[in-house]
Amino acid sequence: MDTKTGRTLQLLGLTDPFEPQAFPVRLWDVFGQAGHPVRATVEGMGSLLLSRLLDLNETQSGILAIVFKVAQEKDWPLIDLKDLQSLLKEVYEHSSDYSAQYGNITKQSVGAIQRSLLVLEEEGANQFFGEPALDLNDFMQLDASGRGYINILSATKLFHSPKLYSTFLIWMLSRLFETLPEVGDPEKPKLVFFFDEAHLLFKDASKLFLEKVEQVVRLIRSKGVGIYFITQNPQDLPESVLAQLGNRVQHALRAYTPKEMKAIKVAAQSFRPNPDFDTETVITELGTGEALVSFLNEKGQPSIVERAYILSPQSSFELLNESEQLALITTSPFHQKYATTIDRESAYEKLAAKASKEAQEKEQKEAEKEEAAADKAAQKRSPGRPRKSSLEKAKDSFLSSLFRTIAREIAKLIMGSFKRK
Repeated sequence: MDTKTGRTLQLLGLTDPFEPQAFPVRLWDVFGQAGHPVRATVEGMGSLLLSRLLDLNETQSGILAIVFKVAQEKDWPLIDLKDLQSLLKEVYEHSSDYSAQYGNITKQSVGAIQRSLLVLEEEGANQFFGEPALDLNDFMQLDASGRGYINILSATKLFHSPKLYSTFLIWMLSRLFETLPEVGDPEKPKLVFFFDEAHLLFKDASKLFLEKVEQVVRLIRSKGVGIYFITQNPQDLPESVLAQLGNRVQHALRAYTPKEMKAIKVAAQSFRPNPDFDTETVITELGTGEALVSFLNEKGQPSIVERAYILSPQSSFELLNESEQLALITTSPFHQKYATTIDRESAYEKLAAKASKEAQEKEQKEAEKEEAAADKAAQKRSPGRPRKSSLEKAKDSFLSSLFRTIAREIAKLIMGSFKRK
């Protein structure tokens, strides 16, 4: 126990009963390096979140929605990025056919989506999209003592891809909202999320994306899920999202510029006032381990703000070394479940078979066309009655005239002999 933790516990009068202890932990990592791989399928992500991830404009987002519609109707599963690339290639090559059924699809827009996918692949998204996809129920497991697991998502590498980070988190919340049953207002939640560096969720976010986040945050409480956004300043969160957050824990803020002073004033005004102190002043005076807190009461109303000490966690604050991390990963029952990627038949394979069949049919048609052309040429080259020269024609004419004359003379002689008799 360090000195600061001991001093806080003395102030709270919790020195004697406080005993450090271990808690069950599981490690996760989108890239599969510092934890169990976290994967999602392309079709599970959906066109809206994927458009956000690819930074598409409105026209391109509409075309991506059409691509998802085609995949669904044709039974071409979109599992990983190569499935999506294959289907985009199919739509590009047959854009006129699909445009007639689904609306205008320009090759330029499809090409732009393909280029965005290449950028996403370079950021490592190939490792995120695939199977087996994450089963969110695995986040809600209990150990033998009935304690819930602390699931830690390693974001050391993920922070370098802020769009992938934010989109993954919103996808995860959306999936929870869609799959968990309504439980009303339970005594304790099934699952609580703490999102560090929350400002990354909303950086360059579109209106549709913000509406999606606001909807999930507003409604997911009835599913027994709690959400805490961790950020250095409340202004990092959009007002529409901030308004949905009932529990607030505000640590000290320092102000040295007019902009920072304004931020403190805004943060203070977000609390329900306490007549015993000035919230705006106290925010700048808070020490280590102190915070201003306000939680929803039994009626669902925010309580007045209070100045409080934060109870130190009983677990260790030390970093795990690589061997300790590896031991946690390999001894987990989820190691075998998620370690190996599954590549089942999907859009890539089905479209490859379709392209192969079309190529064979085209080759056959070309062969038939070439054969027909060869037959026609052969007929032109086949031997027939040779054309006669002018001399031969004159000779034939002379002989024909001669034979006719001889025939007439013979006929006359014969007729004359009959008359004499």
